Amino acid sequence: MKSGNQLVTAGVTALAPAIWGSTYLVTTEFLPPDRPLLATTVRALPAGLILLAFVRTLPVGKWVWRSLVLGALNIGAFNFLLFVAAYRLPGGVAAMIMAVQPMVVLVLAALLIKDRIRPVHVVACLLGACGVVLLVFRGTAALDFVGVLAALAAAVSMATGITMTKHWGRPEGVGLVPFTGWQLVAGGLVTLPFLAIEGLPSSISGTNVIGFVYLMSFGAVISYLIWFRGIERLPAFAVSFLALGSPVVATFLGFVFVDERLSIPQVAGVVAIIVAVLLAQPRPPGRRGTRQRDPVGSGEPVHIADGEGRRS
Repeated sequence: MKSGNQLVTAGVTALAPAIWGSTYLVTTEFLPPDRPLLATTVRALPAGLILLAFVRTLPVGKWVWRSLVLGALNIGAFNFLLFVAAYRLPGGVAAMIMAVQPMVVLVLAALLIKDRIRPVHVVACLLGACGVVLLVFRGTAALDFVGVLAALAAAVSMATGITMTKHWGRPEGVGLVPFTGWQLVAGGLVTLPFLAIEGLPSSISGTNVIGFVYLMSFGAVISYLIWFRGIERLPAFAVSFLALGSPVVATFLGFVFVDERLSIPQVAGVVAIIVAVLLAQPRPPGRRGTRQRDPVGSGEPVHIADGEGRRS
């Protein structure tokens, strides 16, 4: 059944934000302090070059500038802003602010992809936001103004990147590996010139190297291949909600490695986020022999006479 396949795809895609949820811990414990541009560039550029070395396929025509746009939104700007927020805010607070991202996707998808906004989408947004608040809120946490702006901008960048990736798709005949490589290289190149402003650390420790290697391999190559595969196969709104897995993982890692305790409201927040993610996933089609528009997908007609949603 197609709906069953989509649930499997959603589960696999959720691995990407689960990996990204470790970014907060890796940033504070393994990376040189106050180097968000360095972290972004080292995470993206080498990873993209590795992928392109295997496939040796470069963008041509309009995909040159489209790759730059997508690379900046999905990787360059997003990761830079994410690292700024991670350096300046507690990980949970940054994740809480970025929970607005599905709401931005909901609006952009309605404008650009013509997805319909349904009541269940609004309920999922509110429930997910409340879940993140319960999960990560700390009444005593000091809010850094620049960190808050960075977290909000990161959410908008990611939301726009998801929507535009869904809107443009990828060029015919180009595989997922080169498509991911283009964006990683583009994202790294966007931030590379600004390293001259930020400057390099006076020394790099073995711990720093471990952190960079982790971000480049799991945090870039593996996670973005999974993520862009999911964007192709799932509705934009459904994918955006999977990103709420990041604060869940960030909180869990804090519990395991930083000796943080999980309260009853935090457990309730995890449950609320899980319910919100499930609400945001595509509904199984009905069995009446009519043609409908996919309510949460690409907006293309689907034939549902056999109950499997095969496209006509």
